[in-house]
Amino acid sequence: MDKRLEQISKIGIVPVIEIDDAKKAVPLARALAFGGLPAAEVTFRTAAAEESISRISQECPEVLIGAGTVLTCQQVDKALGAGAKFIVTPGFNPDVVRYAISKGALVIPGTSTPGEMEQAMGLGLNVVKFFPAEQSGGAAKLKALAGPYNSLKWLPTGGINTANMNEYLSCGRVLACGGSWMIKQELIQNEDWSGITALCKEAVRAILDFKVVHVGINCKDAAEAEQIASLFSRLFDVPYLPNETAVFAGSLVECIKGPYLGVHGHIAIGTRNVDRAVYQLEKRGMAFDETSRKVDCEGHTTLIYLKEEIGGFALHLVKRQTLVQAL
Repeated sequence: MDKRLEQISKIGIVPVIEIDDAKKAVPLARALAFGGLPAAEVTFRTAAAEESISRISQECPEVLIGAGTVLTCQQVDKALGAGAKFIVTPGFNPDVVRYAISKGALVIPGTSTPGEMEQAMGLGLNVVKFFPAEQSGGAAKLKALAGPYNSLKWLPTGGINTANMNEYLSCGRVLACGGSWMIKQELIQNEDWSGITALCKEAVRAILDFKVVHVGINCKDAAEAEQIASLFSRLFDVPYLPNETAVFAGSLVECIKGPYLGVHGHIAIGTRNVDRAVYQLEKRGMAFDETSRKVDCEGHTTLIYLKEEIGGFALHLVKRQTLVQAL
């Protein structure tokens, strides 16, 4: 996959910006990045779009900047000339899409029907925008389309917000969601950059949805593991679930049959998407043990350990449904 698309997927949300004053573009982009969303699609709905893209491209290299609402070949040229790293169109205009491709651009055309999606695939594209998402059938439609179009990925935009975005992101074919709910116009006008950062952080928390799913206890041997797990099982009326290396008491604790990672044991932190969690935690200075990474058949990470122990505990991230399957 294209490196820019990989970055978009790891971020999970592409903020869609409509800005009237190019002088506000850089502080706005920095507010997004501080909030954990270092990407932006600046729409060609205002005269300030081209200059805004140029300023962000030059002064905020950490932000993946793209151009949206691109309707003409001339706008493709303006966007690329300003430094846009990707082009997004609201609908499927074959002439504009072909022109963007001829310029070597990463183009994500707007589609809402299977016919438009097939036209895009015919031009060699495997990522398209789904717009307007909510009005065109929402996440249910994309999940239905995922069967016949098993090589296609979507960037749904339109009517998406913190409350419903995980309905889309739960579909494995959804690359990321586009939206503007975290960059409300009044916040831009008032230059409330901290308010925008706060909304971005709220969206990131909702995407990751961290929860402790179990605590691992290092036992000296199998007998002690069985004894402790049995006690937890009896006290909290949860299933006693032995396996080759450990004994689970429901999903509360995992009693390891011998020394393992962590001085005391480990803590499993569940998340909706491990790859996105790794991306965000690396931005916060954490490092991961790549030898511990487990992936599914599509290459998505399902489990990985942090390198550092915290309070004598090793920590690992796990996709929550994976843990249920393991139990």
